[in-house]
Parts: sequence; structure tokens; C-alpha cells
Amino acid sequence: MNKLIDKSSKIYIAGHNGMVGKAICRNLKLQGYKNILTASRSSLDLRDINLVKDWFQTNQPNVTILAAAKVGGILANQTFPADFILDNLKIQNNIIETSMKNNVKRLLFLGSSCIYPKYSTQPIKEEELLSGSLEPTNEWYAIAKISGIKLCDALRQQFNFDAISLMPTNLYGPGDNYNLKNSHVLPALIRKFYNAKINKSEQITLWGSGKPMREFLHVDDLAKACIFALEYWDPQSILSPKTDTNKSLLHLNVGTGIDISIKDLANLISSKIGFNGIINWDKSKPDGTPKKQLDITRIKQLGWQPSISLDEGIDNTIAAFKEELNSKNLRI
Repeated sequence: MNKLIDKSSKIYIAGHNGMVGKAICRNLKLQGYKNILTASRSSLDLRDINLVKDWFQTNQPNVTILAAAKVGGILANQTFPADFILDNLKIQNNIIETSMKNNVKRLLFLGSSCIYPKYSTQPIKEEELLSGSLEPTNEWYAIAKISGIKLCDALRQQFNFDAISLMPTNLYGPGDNYNLKNSHVLPALIRKFYNAKINKSEQITLWGSGKPMREFLHVDDLAKACIFALEYWDPQSILSPKTDTNKSLLHLNVGTGIDISIKDLANLISSKIGFNGIINWDKSKPDGTPKKQLDITRIKQLGWQPSISLDEGIDNTIAAFKEELNSKNLRI
């Protein structure tokens, strides 16, 4: 199968300093891609359309990977709803439209599994998009991501712009955000249990009931899926995945297809950290979506599948977290 991009391509990674962006950079280099373009937040505010236009005109990338986003957990989404929708809409619109106008060959937009309705049929197929109401605790972020997917679709339909979208499940891995005020569940659990162990706490309190089911994908597996999709996924090919009604798919799920309860995840992480105290569950706090397991049949049909187990992934994430604490001398 012929690749749709090659090793000489000038690839711009928007959001290269985030966990996902770093993983994509790392894996592109491992696969022999050397012409990687990046820009720091201090030199290029992606919310500023004029700065974005100037950067593209100067650097002229062939491929754009849009991994930049304002992200956070339930608390952050509830506290800053306007920031989550405004910042993400600005970033997406600026990067996607400017890529098209500057003749970018391929664009990959990264969405999120939170785009799907709260009570989607499980496991969640790509067709579930816009089939029901969103989970209220992160609807602002989800609406922005849905807009990005639909913008890519619209530009392909009207201007034949080669934009594709991947919908990853919950991500974790080296370079994650461990700030307890705005991190996602898995890194937050690592930080909380580590703090509890260091401080010799006898008990710890976690949000919700622990019953929701979640699926987790190591960020290096996502990075490999991104490169694979850019190299091999042509939605217009007759061999490309189709919906159940034989329509072309322009967004594909990326995950493991395996989920775990938050309570079992907490027990697993506490065991690996070495916390032996009592785990309390504050049921007055929101659980979020009860179950969110992706159907990854379509991307597996293309030839990609995950390779890092949750057990292995948590081990190397905890190791990376401890290394980061030591190198930056972070306070617990």
C-alpha cells in the first residue's frame, strides 16, 4: 500500500509541548521523519488568526497535525466553560482554515471520545455522533471538538481539502498533567495516591461512586495511530472503512476497546504506588458518563491496533511521574 505522506514531508505539530504533541514528535522521529515544524506558545498564540496566518505563510508545512487544545477534567470544565469552548474553537478554526488556504496536503484533527452522547449504545460506533445529548460536565469542550470534526468534513465536501479526524479515548502516559485542579482521572489518581503515601495518610477521598467505566489508551499508541492514519487512511478509497449504511467515514475511533471501572483503576494504581490506606468515595460529586467504551473495529480494519497494555502503561507512567518530580523538584 502506497503511503499518503513521506519522510520528506514538512509536518507541523500544533501543540507539540503537550502530552500528545510530545508523543507524536517522539514517534515521528523514531519512524524516520526529520522535517518536523513546531512553534512555542510564546511565539505563536494559536488563538490569534493573524499570527497563525503569518506563521503558515512563512513556514509552508505540507502536513498539519492539530494536537493543540485546552483540556481538563470535570472540575476544570465546570469552572471555566467559556474558556473551554472559546479557546478550542479559536485554535481549531484558525489552524484548519489556514492550513487549507496555504495548500497543506493533509490535516489530522484530534477530537475526543467525549463528542459522543452520554447514553450512547456501547461499545460506541462512529455513527453515534450527534445521536443524543452530551454529558453536561464536559459539554463545552465536546461541542468545540464536534465543531472541529464538522469543519474538517465541510472543507472536504466543499473544497476537497484532505482533512481527517481521529477520536481517541481517555489518554495517559509520560508528560501528562498531574495538577489536581485540572487533570484527568488517571494522572489525578497517580498524584493523589503518591501524595497520600508520601504524607503517610491513612485514608483518601475520591470523587463519585467509582462505578463509571472508562477506557484508557497510552499516548504512544495514539501517536502511532496518528502516523498510521496520515500514511494509510484515505477516506475516499473504496477500501476505506464505511458506516453500517455504506457511507464514507471521516472520523475514526482510537482506543483499546477494553474498559475498567474507576474503582478498579483506583485499586490498581494504589497497589502500584504502595498506598495501603482506606479509599473513601464522595458520592455527592459527579460521576460523569456511566460508560464510555469505543468500538475500534474500523481503525483495526485499516491495520492499526494498540500495543501497550494498561498494566504496562501505568507502570511507565508512574515511573515518568516520579522522574518528573525529581527533575523539577516539584512540591507534593
